Amino acid sequence: MLLFSLSRHGAIPLLPGTLAGVIDLAVDWMTDLKEGVCLSAFWYSHEQCCWTSNETTFEDRDKCPLWQKWSELLVNQSEGASAYILNYLMYILWALLFAFLAVSLVRVFAPYACGSGIPEIKTILSGFIIRGYLGKWTLLIKTVTLVLVVSSGLSLGKEGPLVHVACCCGNFFSSLFSKYSKNEGKRREVLSAAAAAGVSVAFGAPIGGVLFSLEEVSYYFPLKTLWRSFFAALVAAFTLRSINPFGNSRLVLFYVEYHTPWYMAELFPFILLGVFGGLWGTLFIRCNIAWCRRRKTTRLGKYPVLEVIAVTAITAIIAYPNPYTRQSTSELISELFNDCGALESSQLCDYINDPNMTRPVDDIPDRPAGVGVYTAMWQLALALIFKIVVTIFTFGMKIPSGLFIPSMAVGAMAGRMVGIGVEQLAYHHHDWIIFRNWCRPGADCVTPGLYAMVGAAACLGGVTRMTVSLVVIMFELTGGLEYIVPLMAAAVTSKWVADAFGKEGIYEAHIHLNGYPFLDVKDEFTHRTLATDVMRPRRGEPPLSVLTQDSMTVEDVETLIKETDYNGFPVVVSRDSERLIGFAQRRELILAIKNARQRQEGIVSNSIMYFTEEPPELPANSPHPLKLRRILNLSPFTVTDHTPMETVVDIFRKLGLRQCLVTRSGRLLGIITKKDVLRHMAQMANQDPESIMFN
Repeated sequence: MLLFSLSRHGAIPLLPGTLAGVIDLAVDWMTDLKEGVCLSAFWYSHEQCCWTSNETTFEDRDKCPLWQKWSELLVNQSEGASAYILNYLMYILWALLFAFLAVSLVRVFAPYACGSGIPEIKTILSGFIIRGYLGKWTLLIKTVTLVLVVSSGLSLGKEGPLVHVACCCGNFFSSLFSKYSKNEGKRREVLSAAAAAGVSVAFGAPIGGVLFSLEEVSYYFPLKTLWRSFFAALVAAFTLRSINPFGNSRLVLFYVEYHTPWYMAELFPFILLGVFGGLWGTLFIRCNIAWCRRRKTTRLGKYPVLEVIAVTAITAIIAYPNPYTRQSTSELISELFNDCGALESSQLCDYINDPNMTRPVDDIPDRPAGVGVYTAMWQLALALIFKIVVTIFTFGMKIPSGLFIPSMAVGAMAGRMVGIGVEQLAYHHHDWIIFRNWCRPGADCVTPGLYAMVGAAACLGGVTRMTVSLVVIMFELTGGLEYIVPLMAAAVTSKWVADAFGKEGIYEAHIHLNGYPFLDVKDEFTHRTLATDVMRPRRGEPPLSVLTQDSMTVEDVETLIKETDYNGFPVVVSRDSERLIGFAQRRELILAIKNARQRQEGIVSNSIMYFTEEPPELPANSPHPLKLRRILNLSPFTVTDHTPMETVVDIFRKLGLRQCLVTRSGRLLGIITKKDVLRHMAQMANQDPESIMFN
């Protein structure tokens, strides 16, 4: 039985792992397609094309005869103004084509494929159902359009949407087994494991994926779900490693290893980066939510294709002249994270070398910055401002858009600049008291790449408010245990600073913006109200819509369904006694009546509906009765009218309930829905309960 269960849970992450590998390979090729094409095989990326060339030298490893830029291919020119302008135009045209295809596919075939998907996954795992959100069409279109939008050069990432893709895979496999398809609780456990698999393949961080599912996504996370998530993350990471999309035996493009320890004096700049991350997170959330609200409430929201095309055009026009915004964001992060070795050719590693240096490759001492480093610094400063602004307008458009990579890029750019500043300060002023104890002349004291990594963690933490899972993900990216303290310091600082301006992370803010009924586990409810204060109907309101167990006709029930929009109806013995029997879901009632009319003879509008075990003997001329005992939930969740609301809120959170019935001695008094709970909590927080809009 255990092996069978594992095989089912092992099958779920195989598909996300495979899809992640295919997406990585496709993005690599299509990103390079904007700049040129491989003559020997057009499906090769720039790097793959030059691997096969025998004429490529180490110094010019980015140039090879088999790879031609568009200017070389179309007008046979590689240098000069005309070649630059032609390459510029081709870059913009390819970006516009990719973005147009993506937004068109989403709009026509799968509207739910837009956005990150994490706010909706959190809402679904809390017990709310969004039909079609995890469907097959959403899976297919999100996978295809994710490749297109990342390749277009827009300021977004694929990591968040990969969680949505993995959950779609989990939902698909769940539907194949009745044990999961007919049990919402077990299905949600599978989705929690799928979310872990999604982060596992996104970052190459299996343990970080499990913790992300626990900390950020899942509502209820029992021990068996922890084990299943761990197993799913392991299989997904193994599948991606088998595909080896980057050709370097690593699961992500920006895996790095550092060789220099950090020193206590460096905690101050690390904490400063944490402050920057918290401020960036606050700025981003406020500006992005304001823009998204404007999009929802003005005519701007009626033209999603035009908005995507406009943002893509502006992004491509501004990004191309700067090498740090032209390259893909993953490659940018990889370059910023890298430690400058003897073989690095990046501008960021253009230091003035001592000709007498005879040290191992891994232990190059701090050196004065060269012209390339100073050029890179102002280019990075411009790229940082551009990324901050453009990401605010990009996240939330009607295309798949992740936030992890743009946030990490903002932090990595800020961190690298701070790291170079500290490095040069230590080199030129090694006799200062703060440097004297640990930075002697000729020593390798400061690693700017480590600052980039800490900055990336700080900014991602400021936006999402992740802490534990964030540190573990970043630790798994580097493979170094000794950098956990700097990462923890930055993550905690960014969360404290961001929380000082508002408790909501970006995902919670979008949940509220979209009007999803979501009870945040992190919110405390300490008021002394009772269930009777919240339940409906209240005094002066019409009585509760109920079904009786043996006195309503098919026509009565159809009329009730038509006149109301409730998800279900309590079933009572009679309207006089109001003694509760069970609860019937609206959808199951509609299906049962439809099937009975089609397949059972004698079922007409005045047929009596029975929820009892056996209907009584009927006169010979009476219409055929309709038995619906099988669709009745005989054990709906109930509380008494004197149950404290603190307990009710806790029950809704932990069980993912959508409604619970209020009784006294078995007699039905009313109903409490999740929306009623949310309105009551808003009222207790001195907010207008009617101002909370639900989608």
